[in-house]
Amino acid sequence: MINVGIVGCGYWGPNLIRNLNNLSGCKVKTICDTDLDRLSHMQKLYPGAEITEEFDAIIQDTEVNAVVIAVPVFLHYKFAKKSLEAGKHTFIEKPMASSSAECEELVAIAEKKNLTLMVGHTFVYCSAVRKIKEIMDSGELGELLYISSRRLNLGLYQKDINVAWDLAPHDISIILYLLGESPVAVNCQGKSHLGQNREDVTNMTIDLANGKFAMIQSSWLDPVKIREMVFVGTKKMLVYNDLEPIETIKIYDKRVEKPPHYDTFAEFHYSYHYGDMYSPRIESTEPLKVECQHFLDCVETGEKSYSSGVEGLKVVQVLEASDNSLKENGKRIEI
Repeated sequence: MINVGIVGCGYWGPNLIRNLNNLSGCKVKTICDTDLDRLSHMQKLYPGAEITEEFDAIIQDTEVNAVVIAVPVFLHYKFAKKSLEAGKHTFIEKPMASSSAECEELVAIAEKKNLTLMVGHTFVYCSAVRKIKEIMDSGELGELLYISSRRLNLGLYQKDINVAWDLAPHDISIILYLLGESPVAVNCQGKSHLGQNREDVTNMTIDLANGKFAMIQSSWLDPVKIREMVFVGTKKMLVYNDLEPIETIKIYDKRVEKPPHYDTFAEFHYSYHYGDMYSPRIESTEPLKVECQHFLDCVETGEKSYSSGVEGLKVVQVLEASDNSLKENGKRIEI
């Protein structure tokens, strides 16, 4: 039995508590938060769990094997370091920490103590994303040319991070998982429209080691909620709409071809291919449940997670570079 302590009962913490509580071989032993009303509510929902306002109560509990951290980003490093140094397997919600230096230190501690360190890149455990990887690896799309992603909605404004740090980790983690390549450089432009000195709209471009690139648009200031990624290949194109309940993935048999031979400019004409569209069946499973089970499996077996601390570091490196690029008016920042 893996005894888990969870800190943070705000927006996302209750979802983690619910899923971990429902998994066999796991017991949510302690729930921690500074909000007494939230703690009281959680205790009513989960009467078998202990509650505390003090994070150190979880750290000092020798019966707690693993700690799940779902607090504001600026506290991730502090809490995760305490957890790892106490010898506890640690799960951190995205993004992993506030800087790549903090991430590197956490990875080093976990490796030294042989502990599981995992980051909440939930979309890596999504059936649709797994299906996209299967399609890409099969070669059906041909050579991938680029990825375009839009993650837009009205709010929710965060107090400690800008929109890129809030929304783009989803897209970045998906892109790195699907392509299996490391980011090498970032360009980012954005604006803060409500005077909070935190960008609420950003446009980011990521260059990858294999020569590919991806574009990510993030916004807290858009009238329509959009969660869409487009994958353009030399043979086919794929659209992933996370808000579409049935046809979540659509594959279009469309492409542009240039003539292999021509003698004069007048003979040069691009050829446009328009074929069928189909939507593959996607298994309906809750990604967070899969993610939580994977964390428990990694704790038990010692296997490396799909969203390990190293993967969390890569995402934060991109976000850190995006901040530097924003300060330099969109300058290309190498990682």
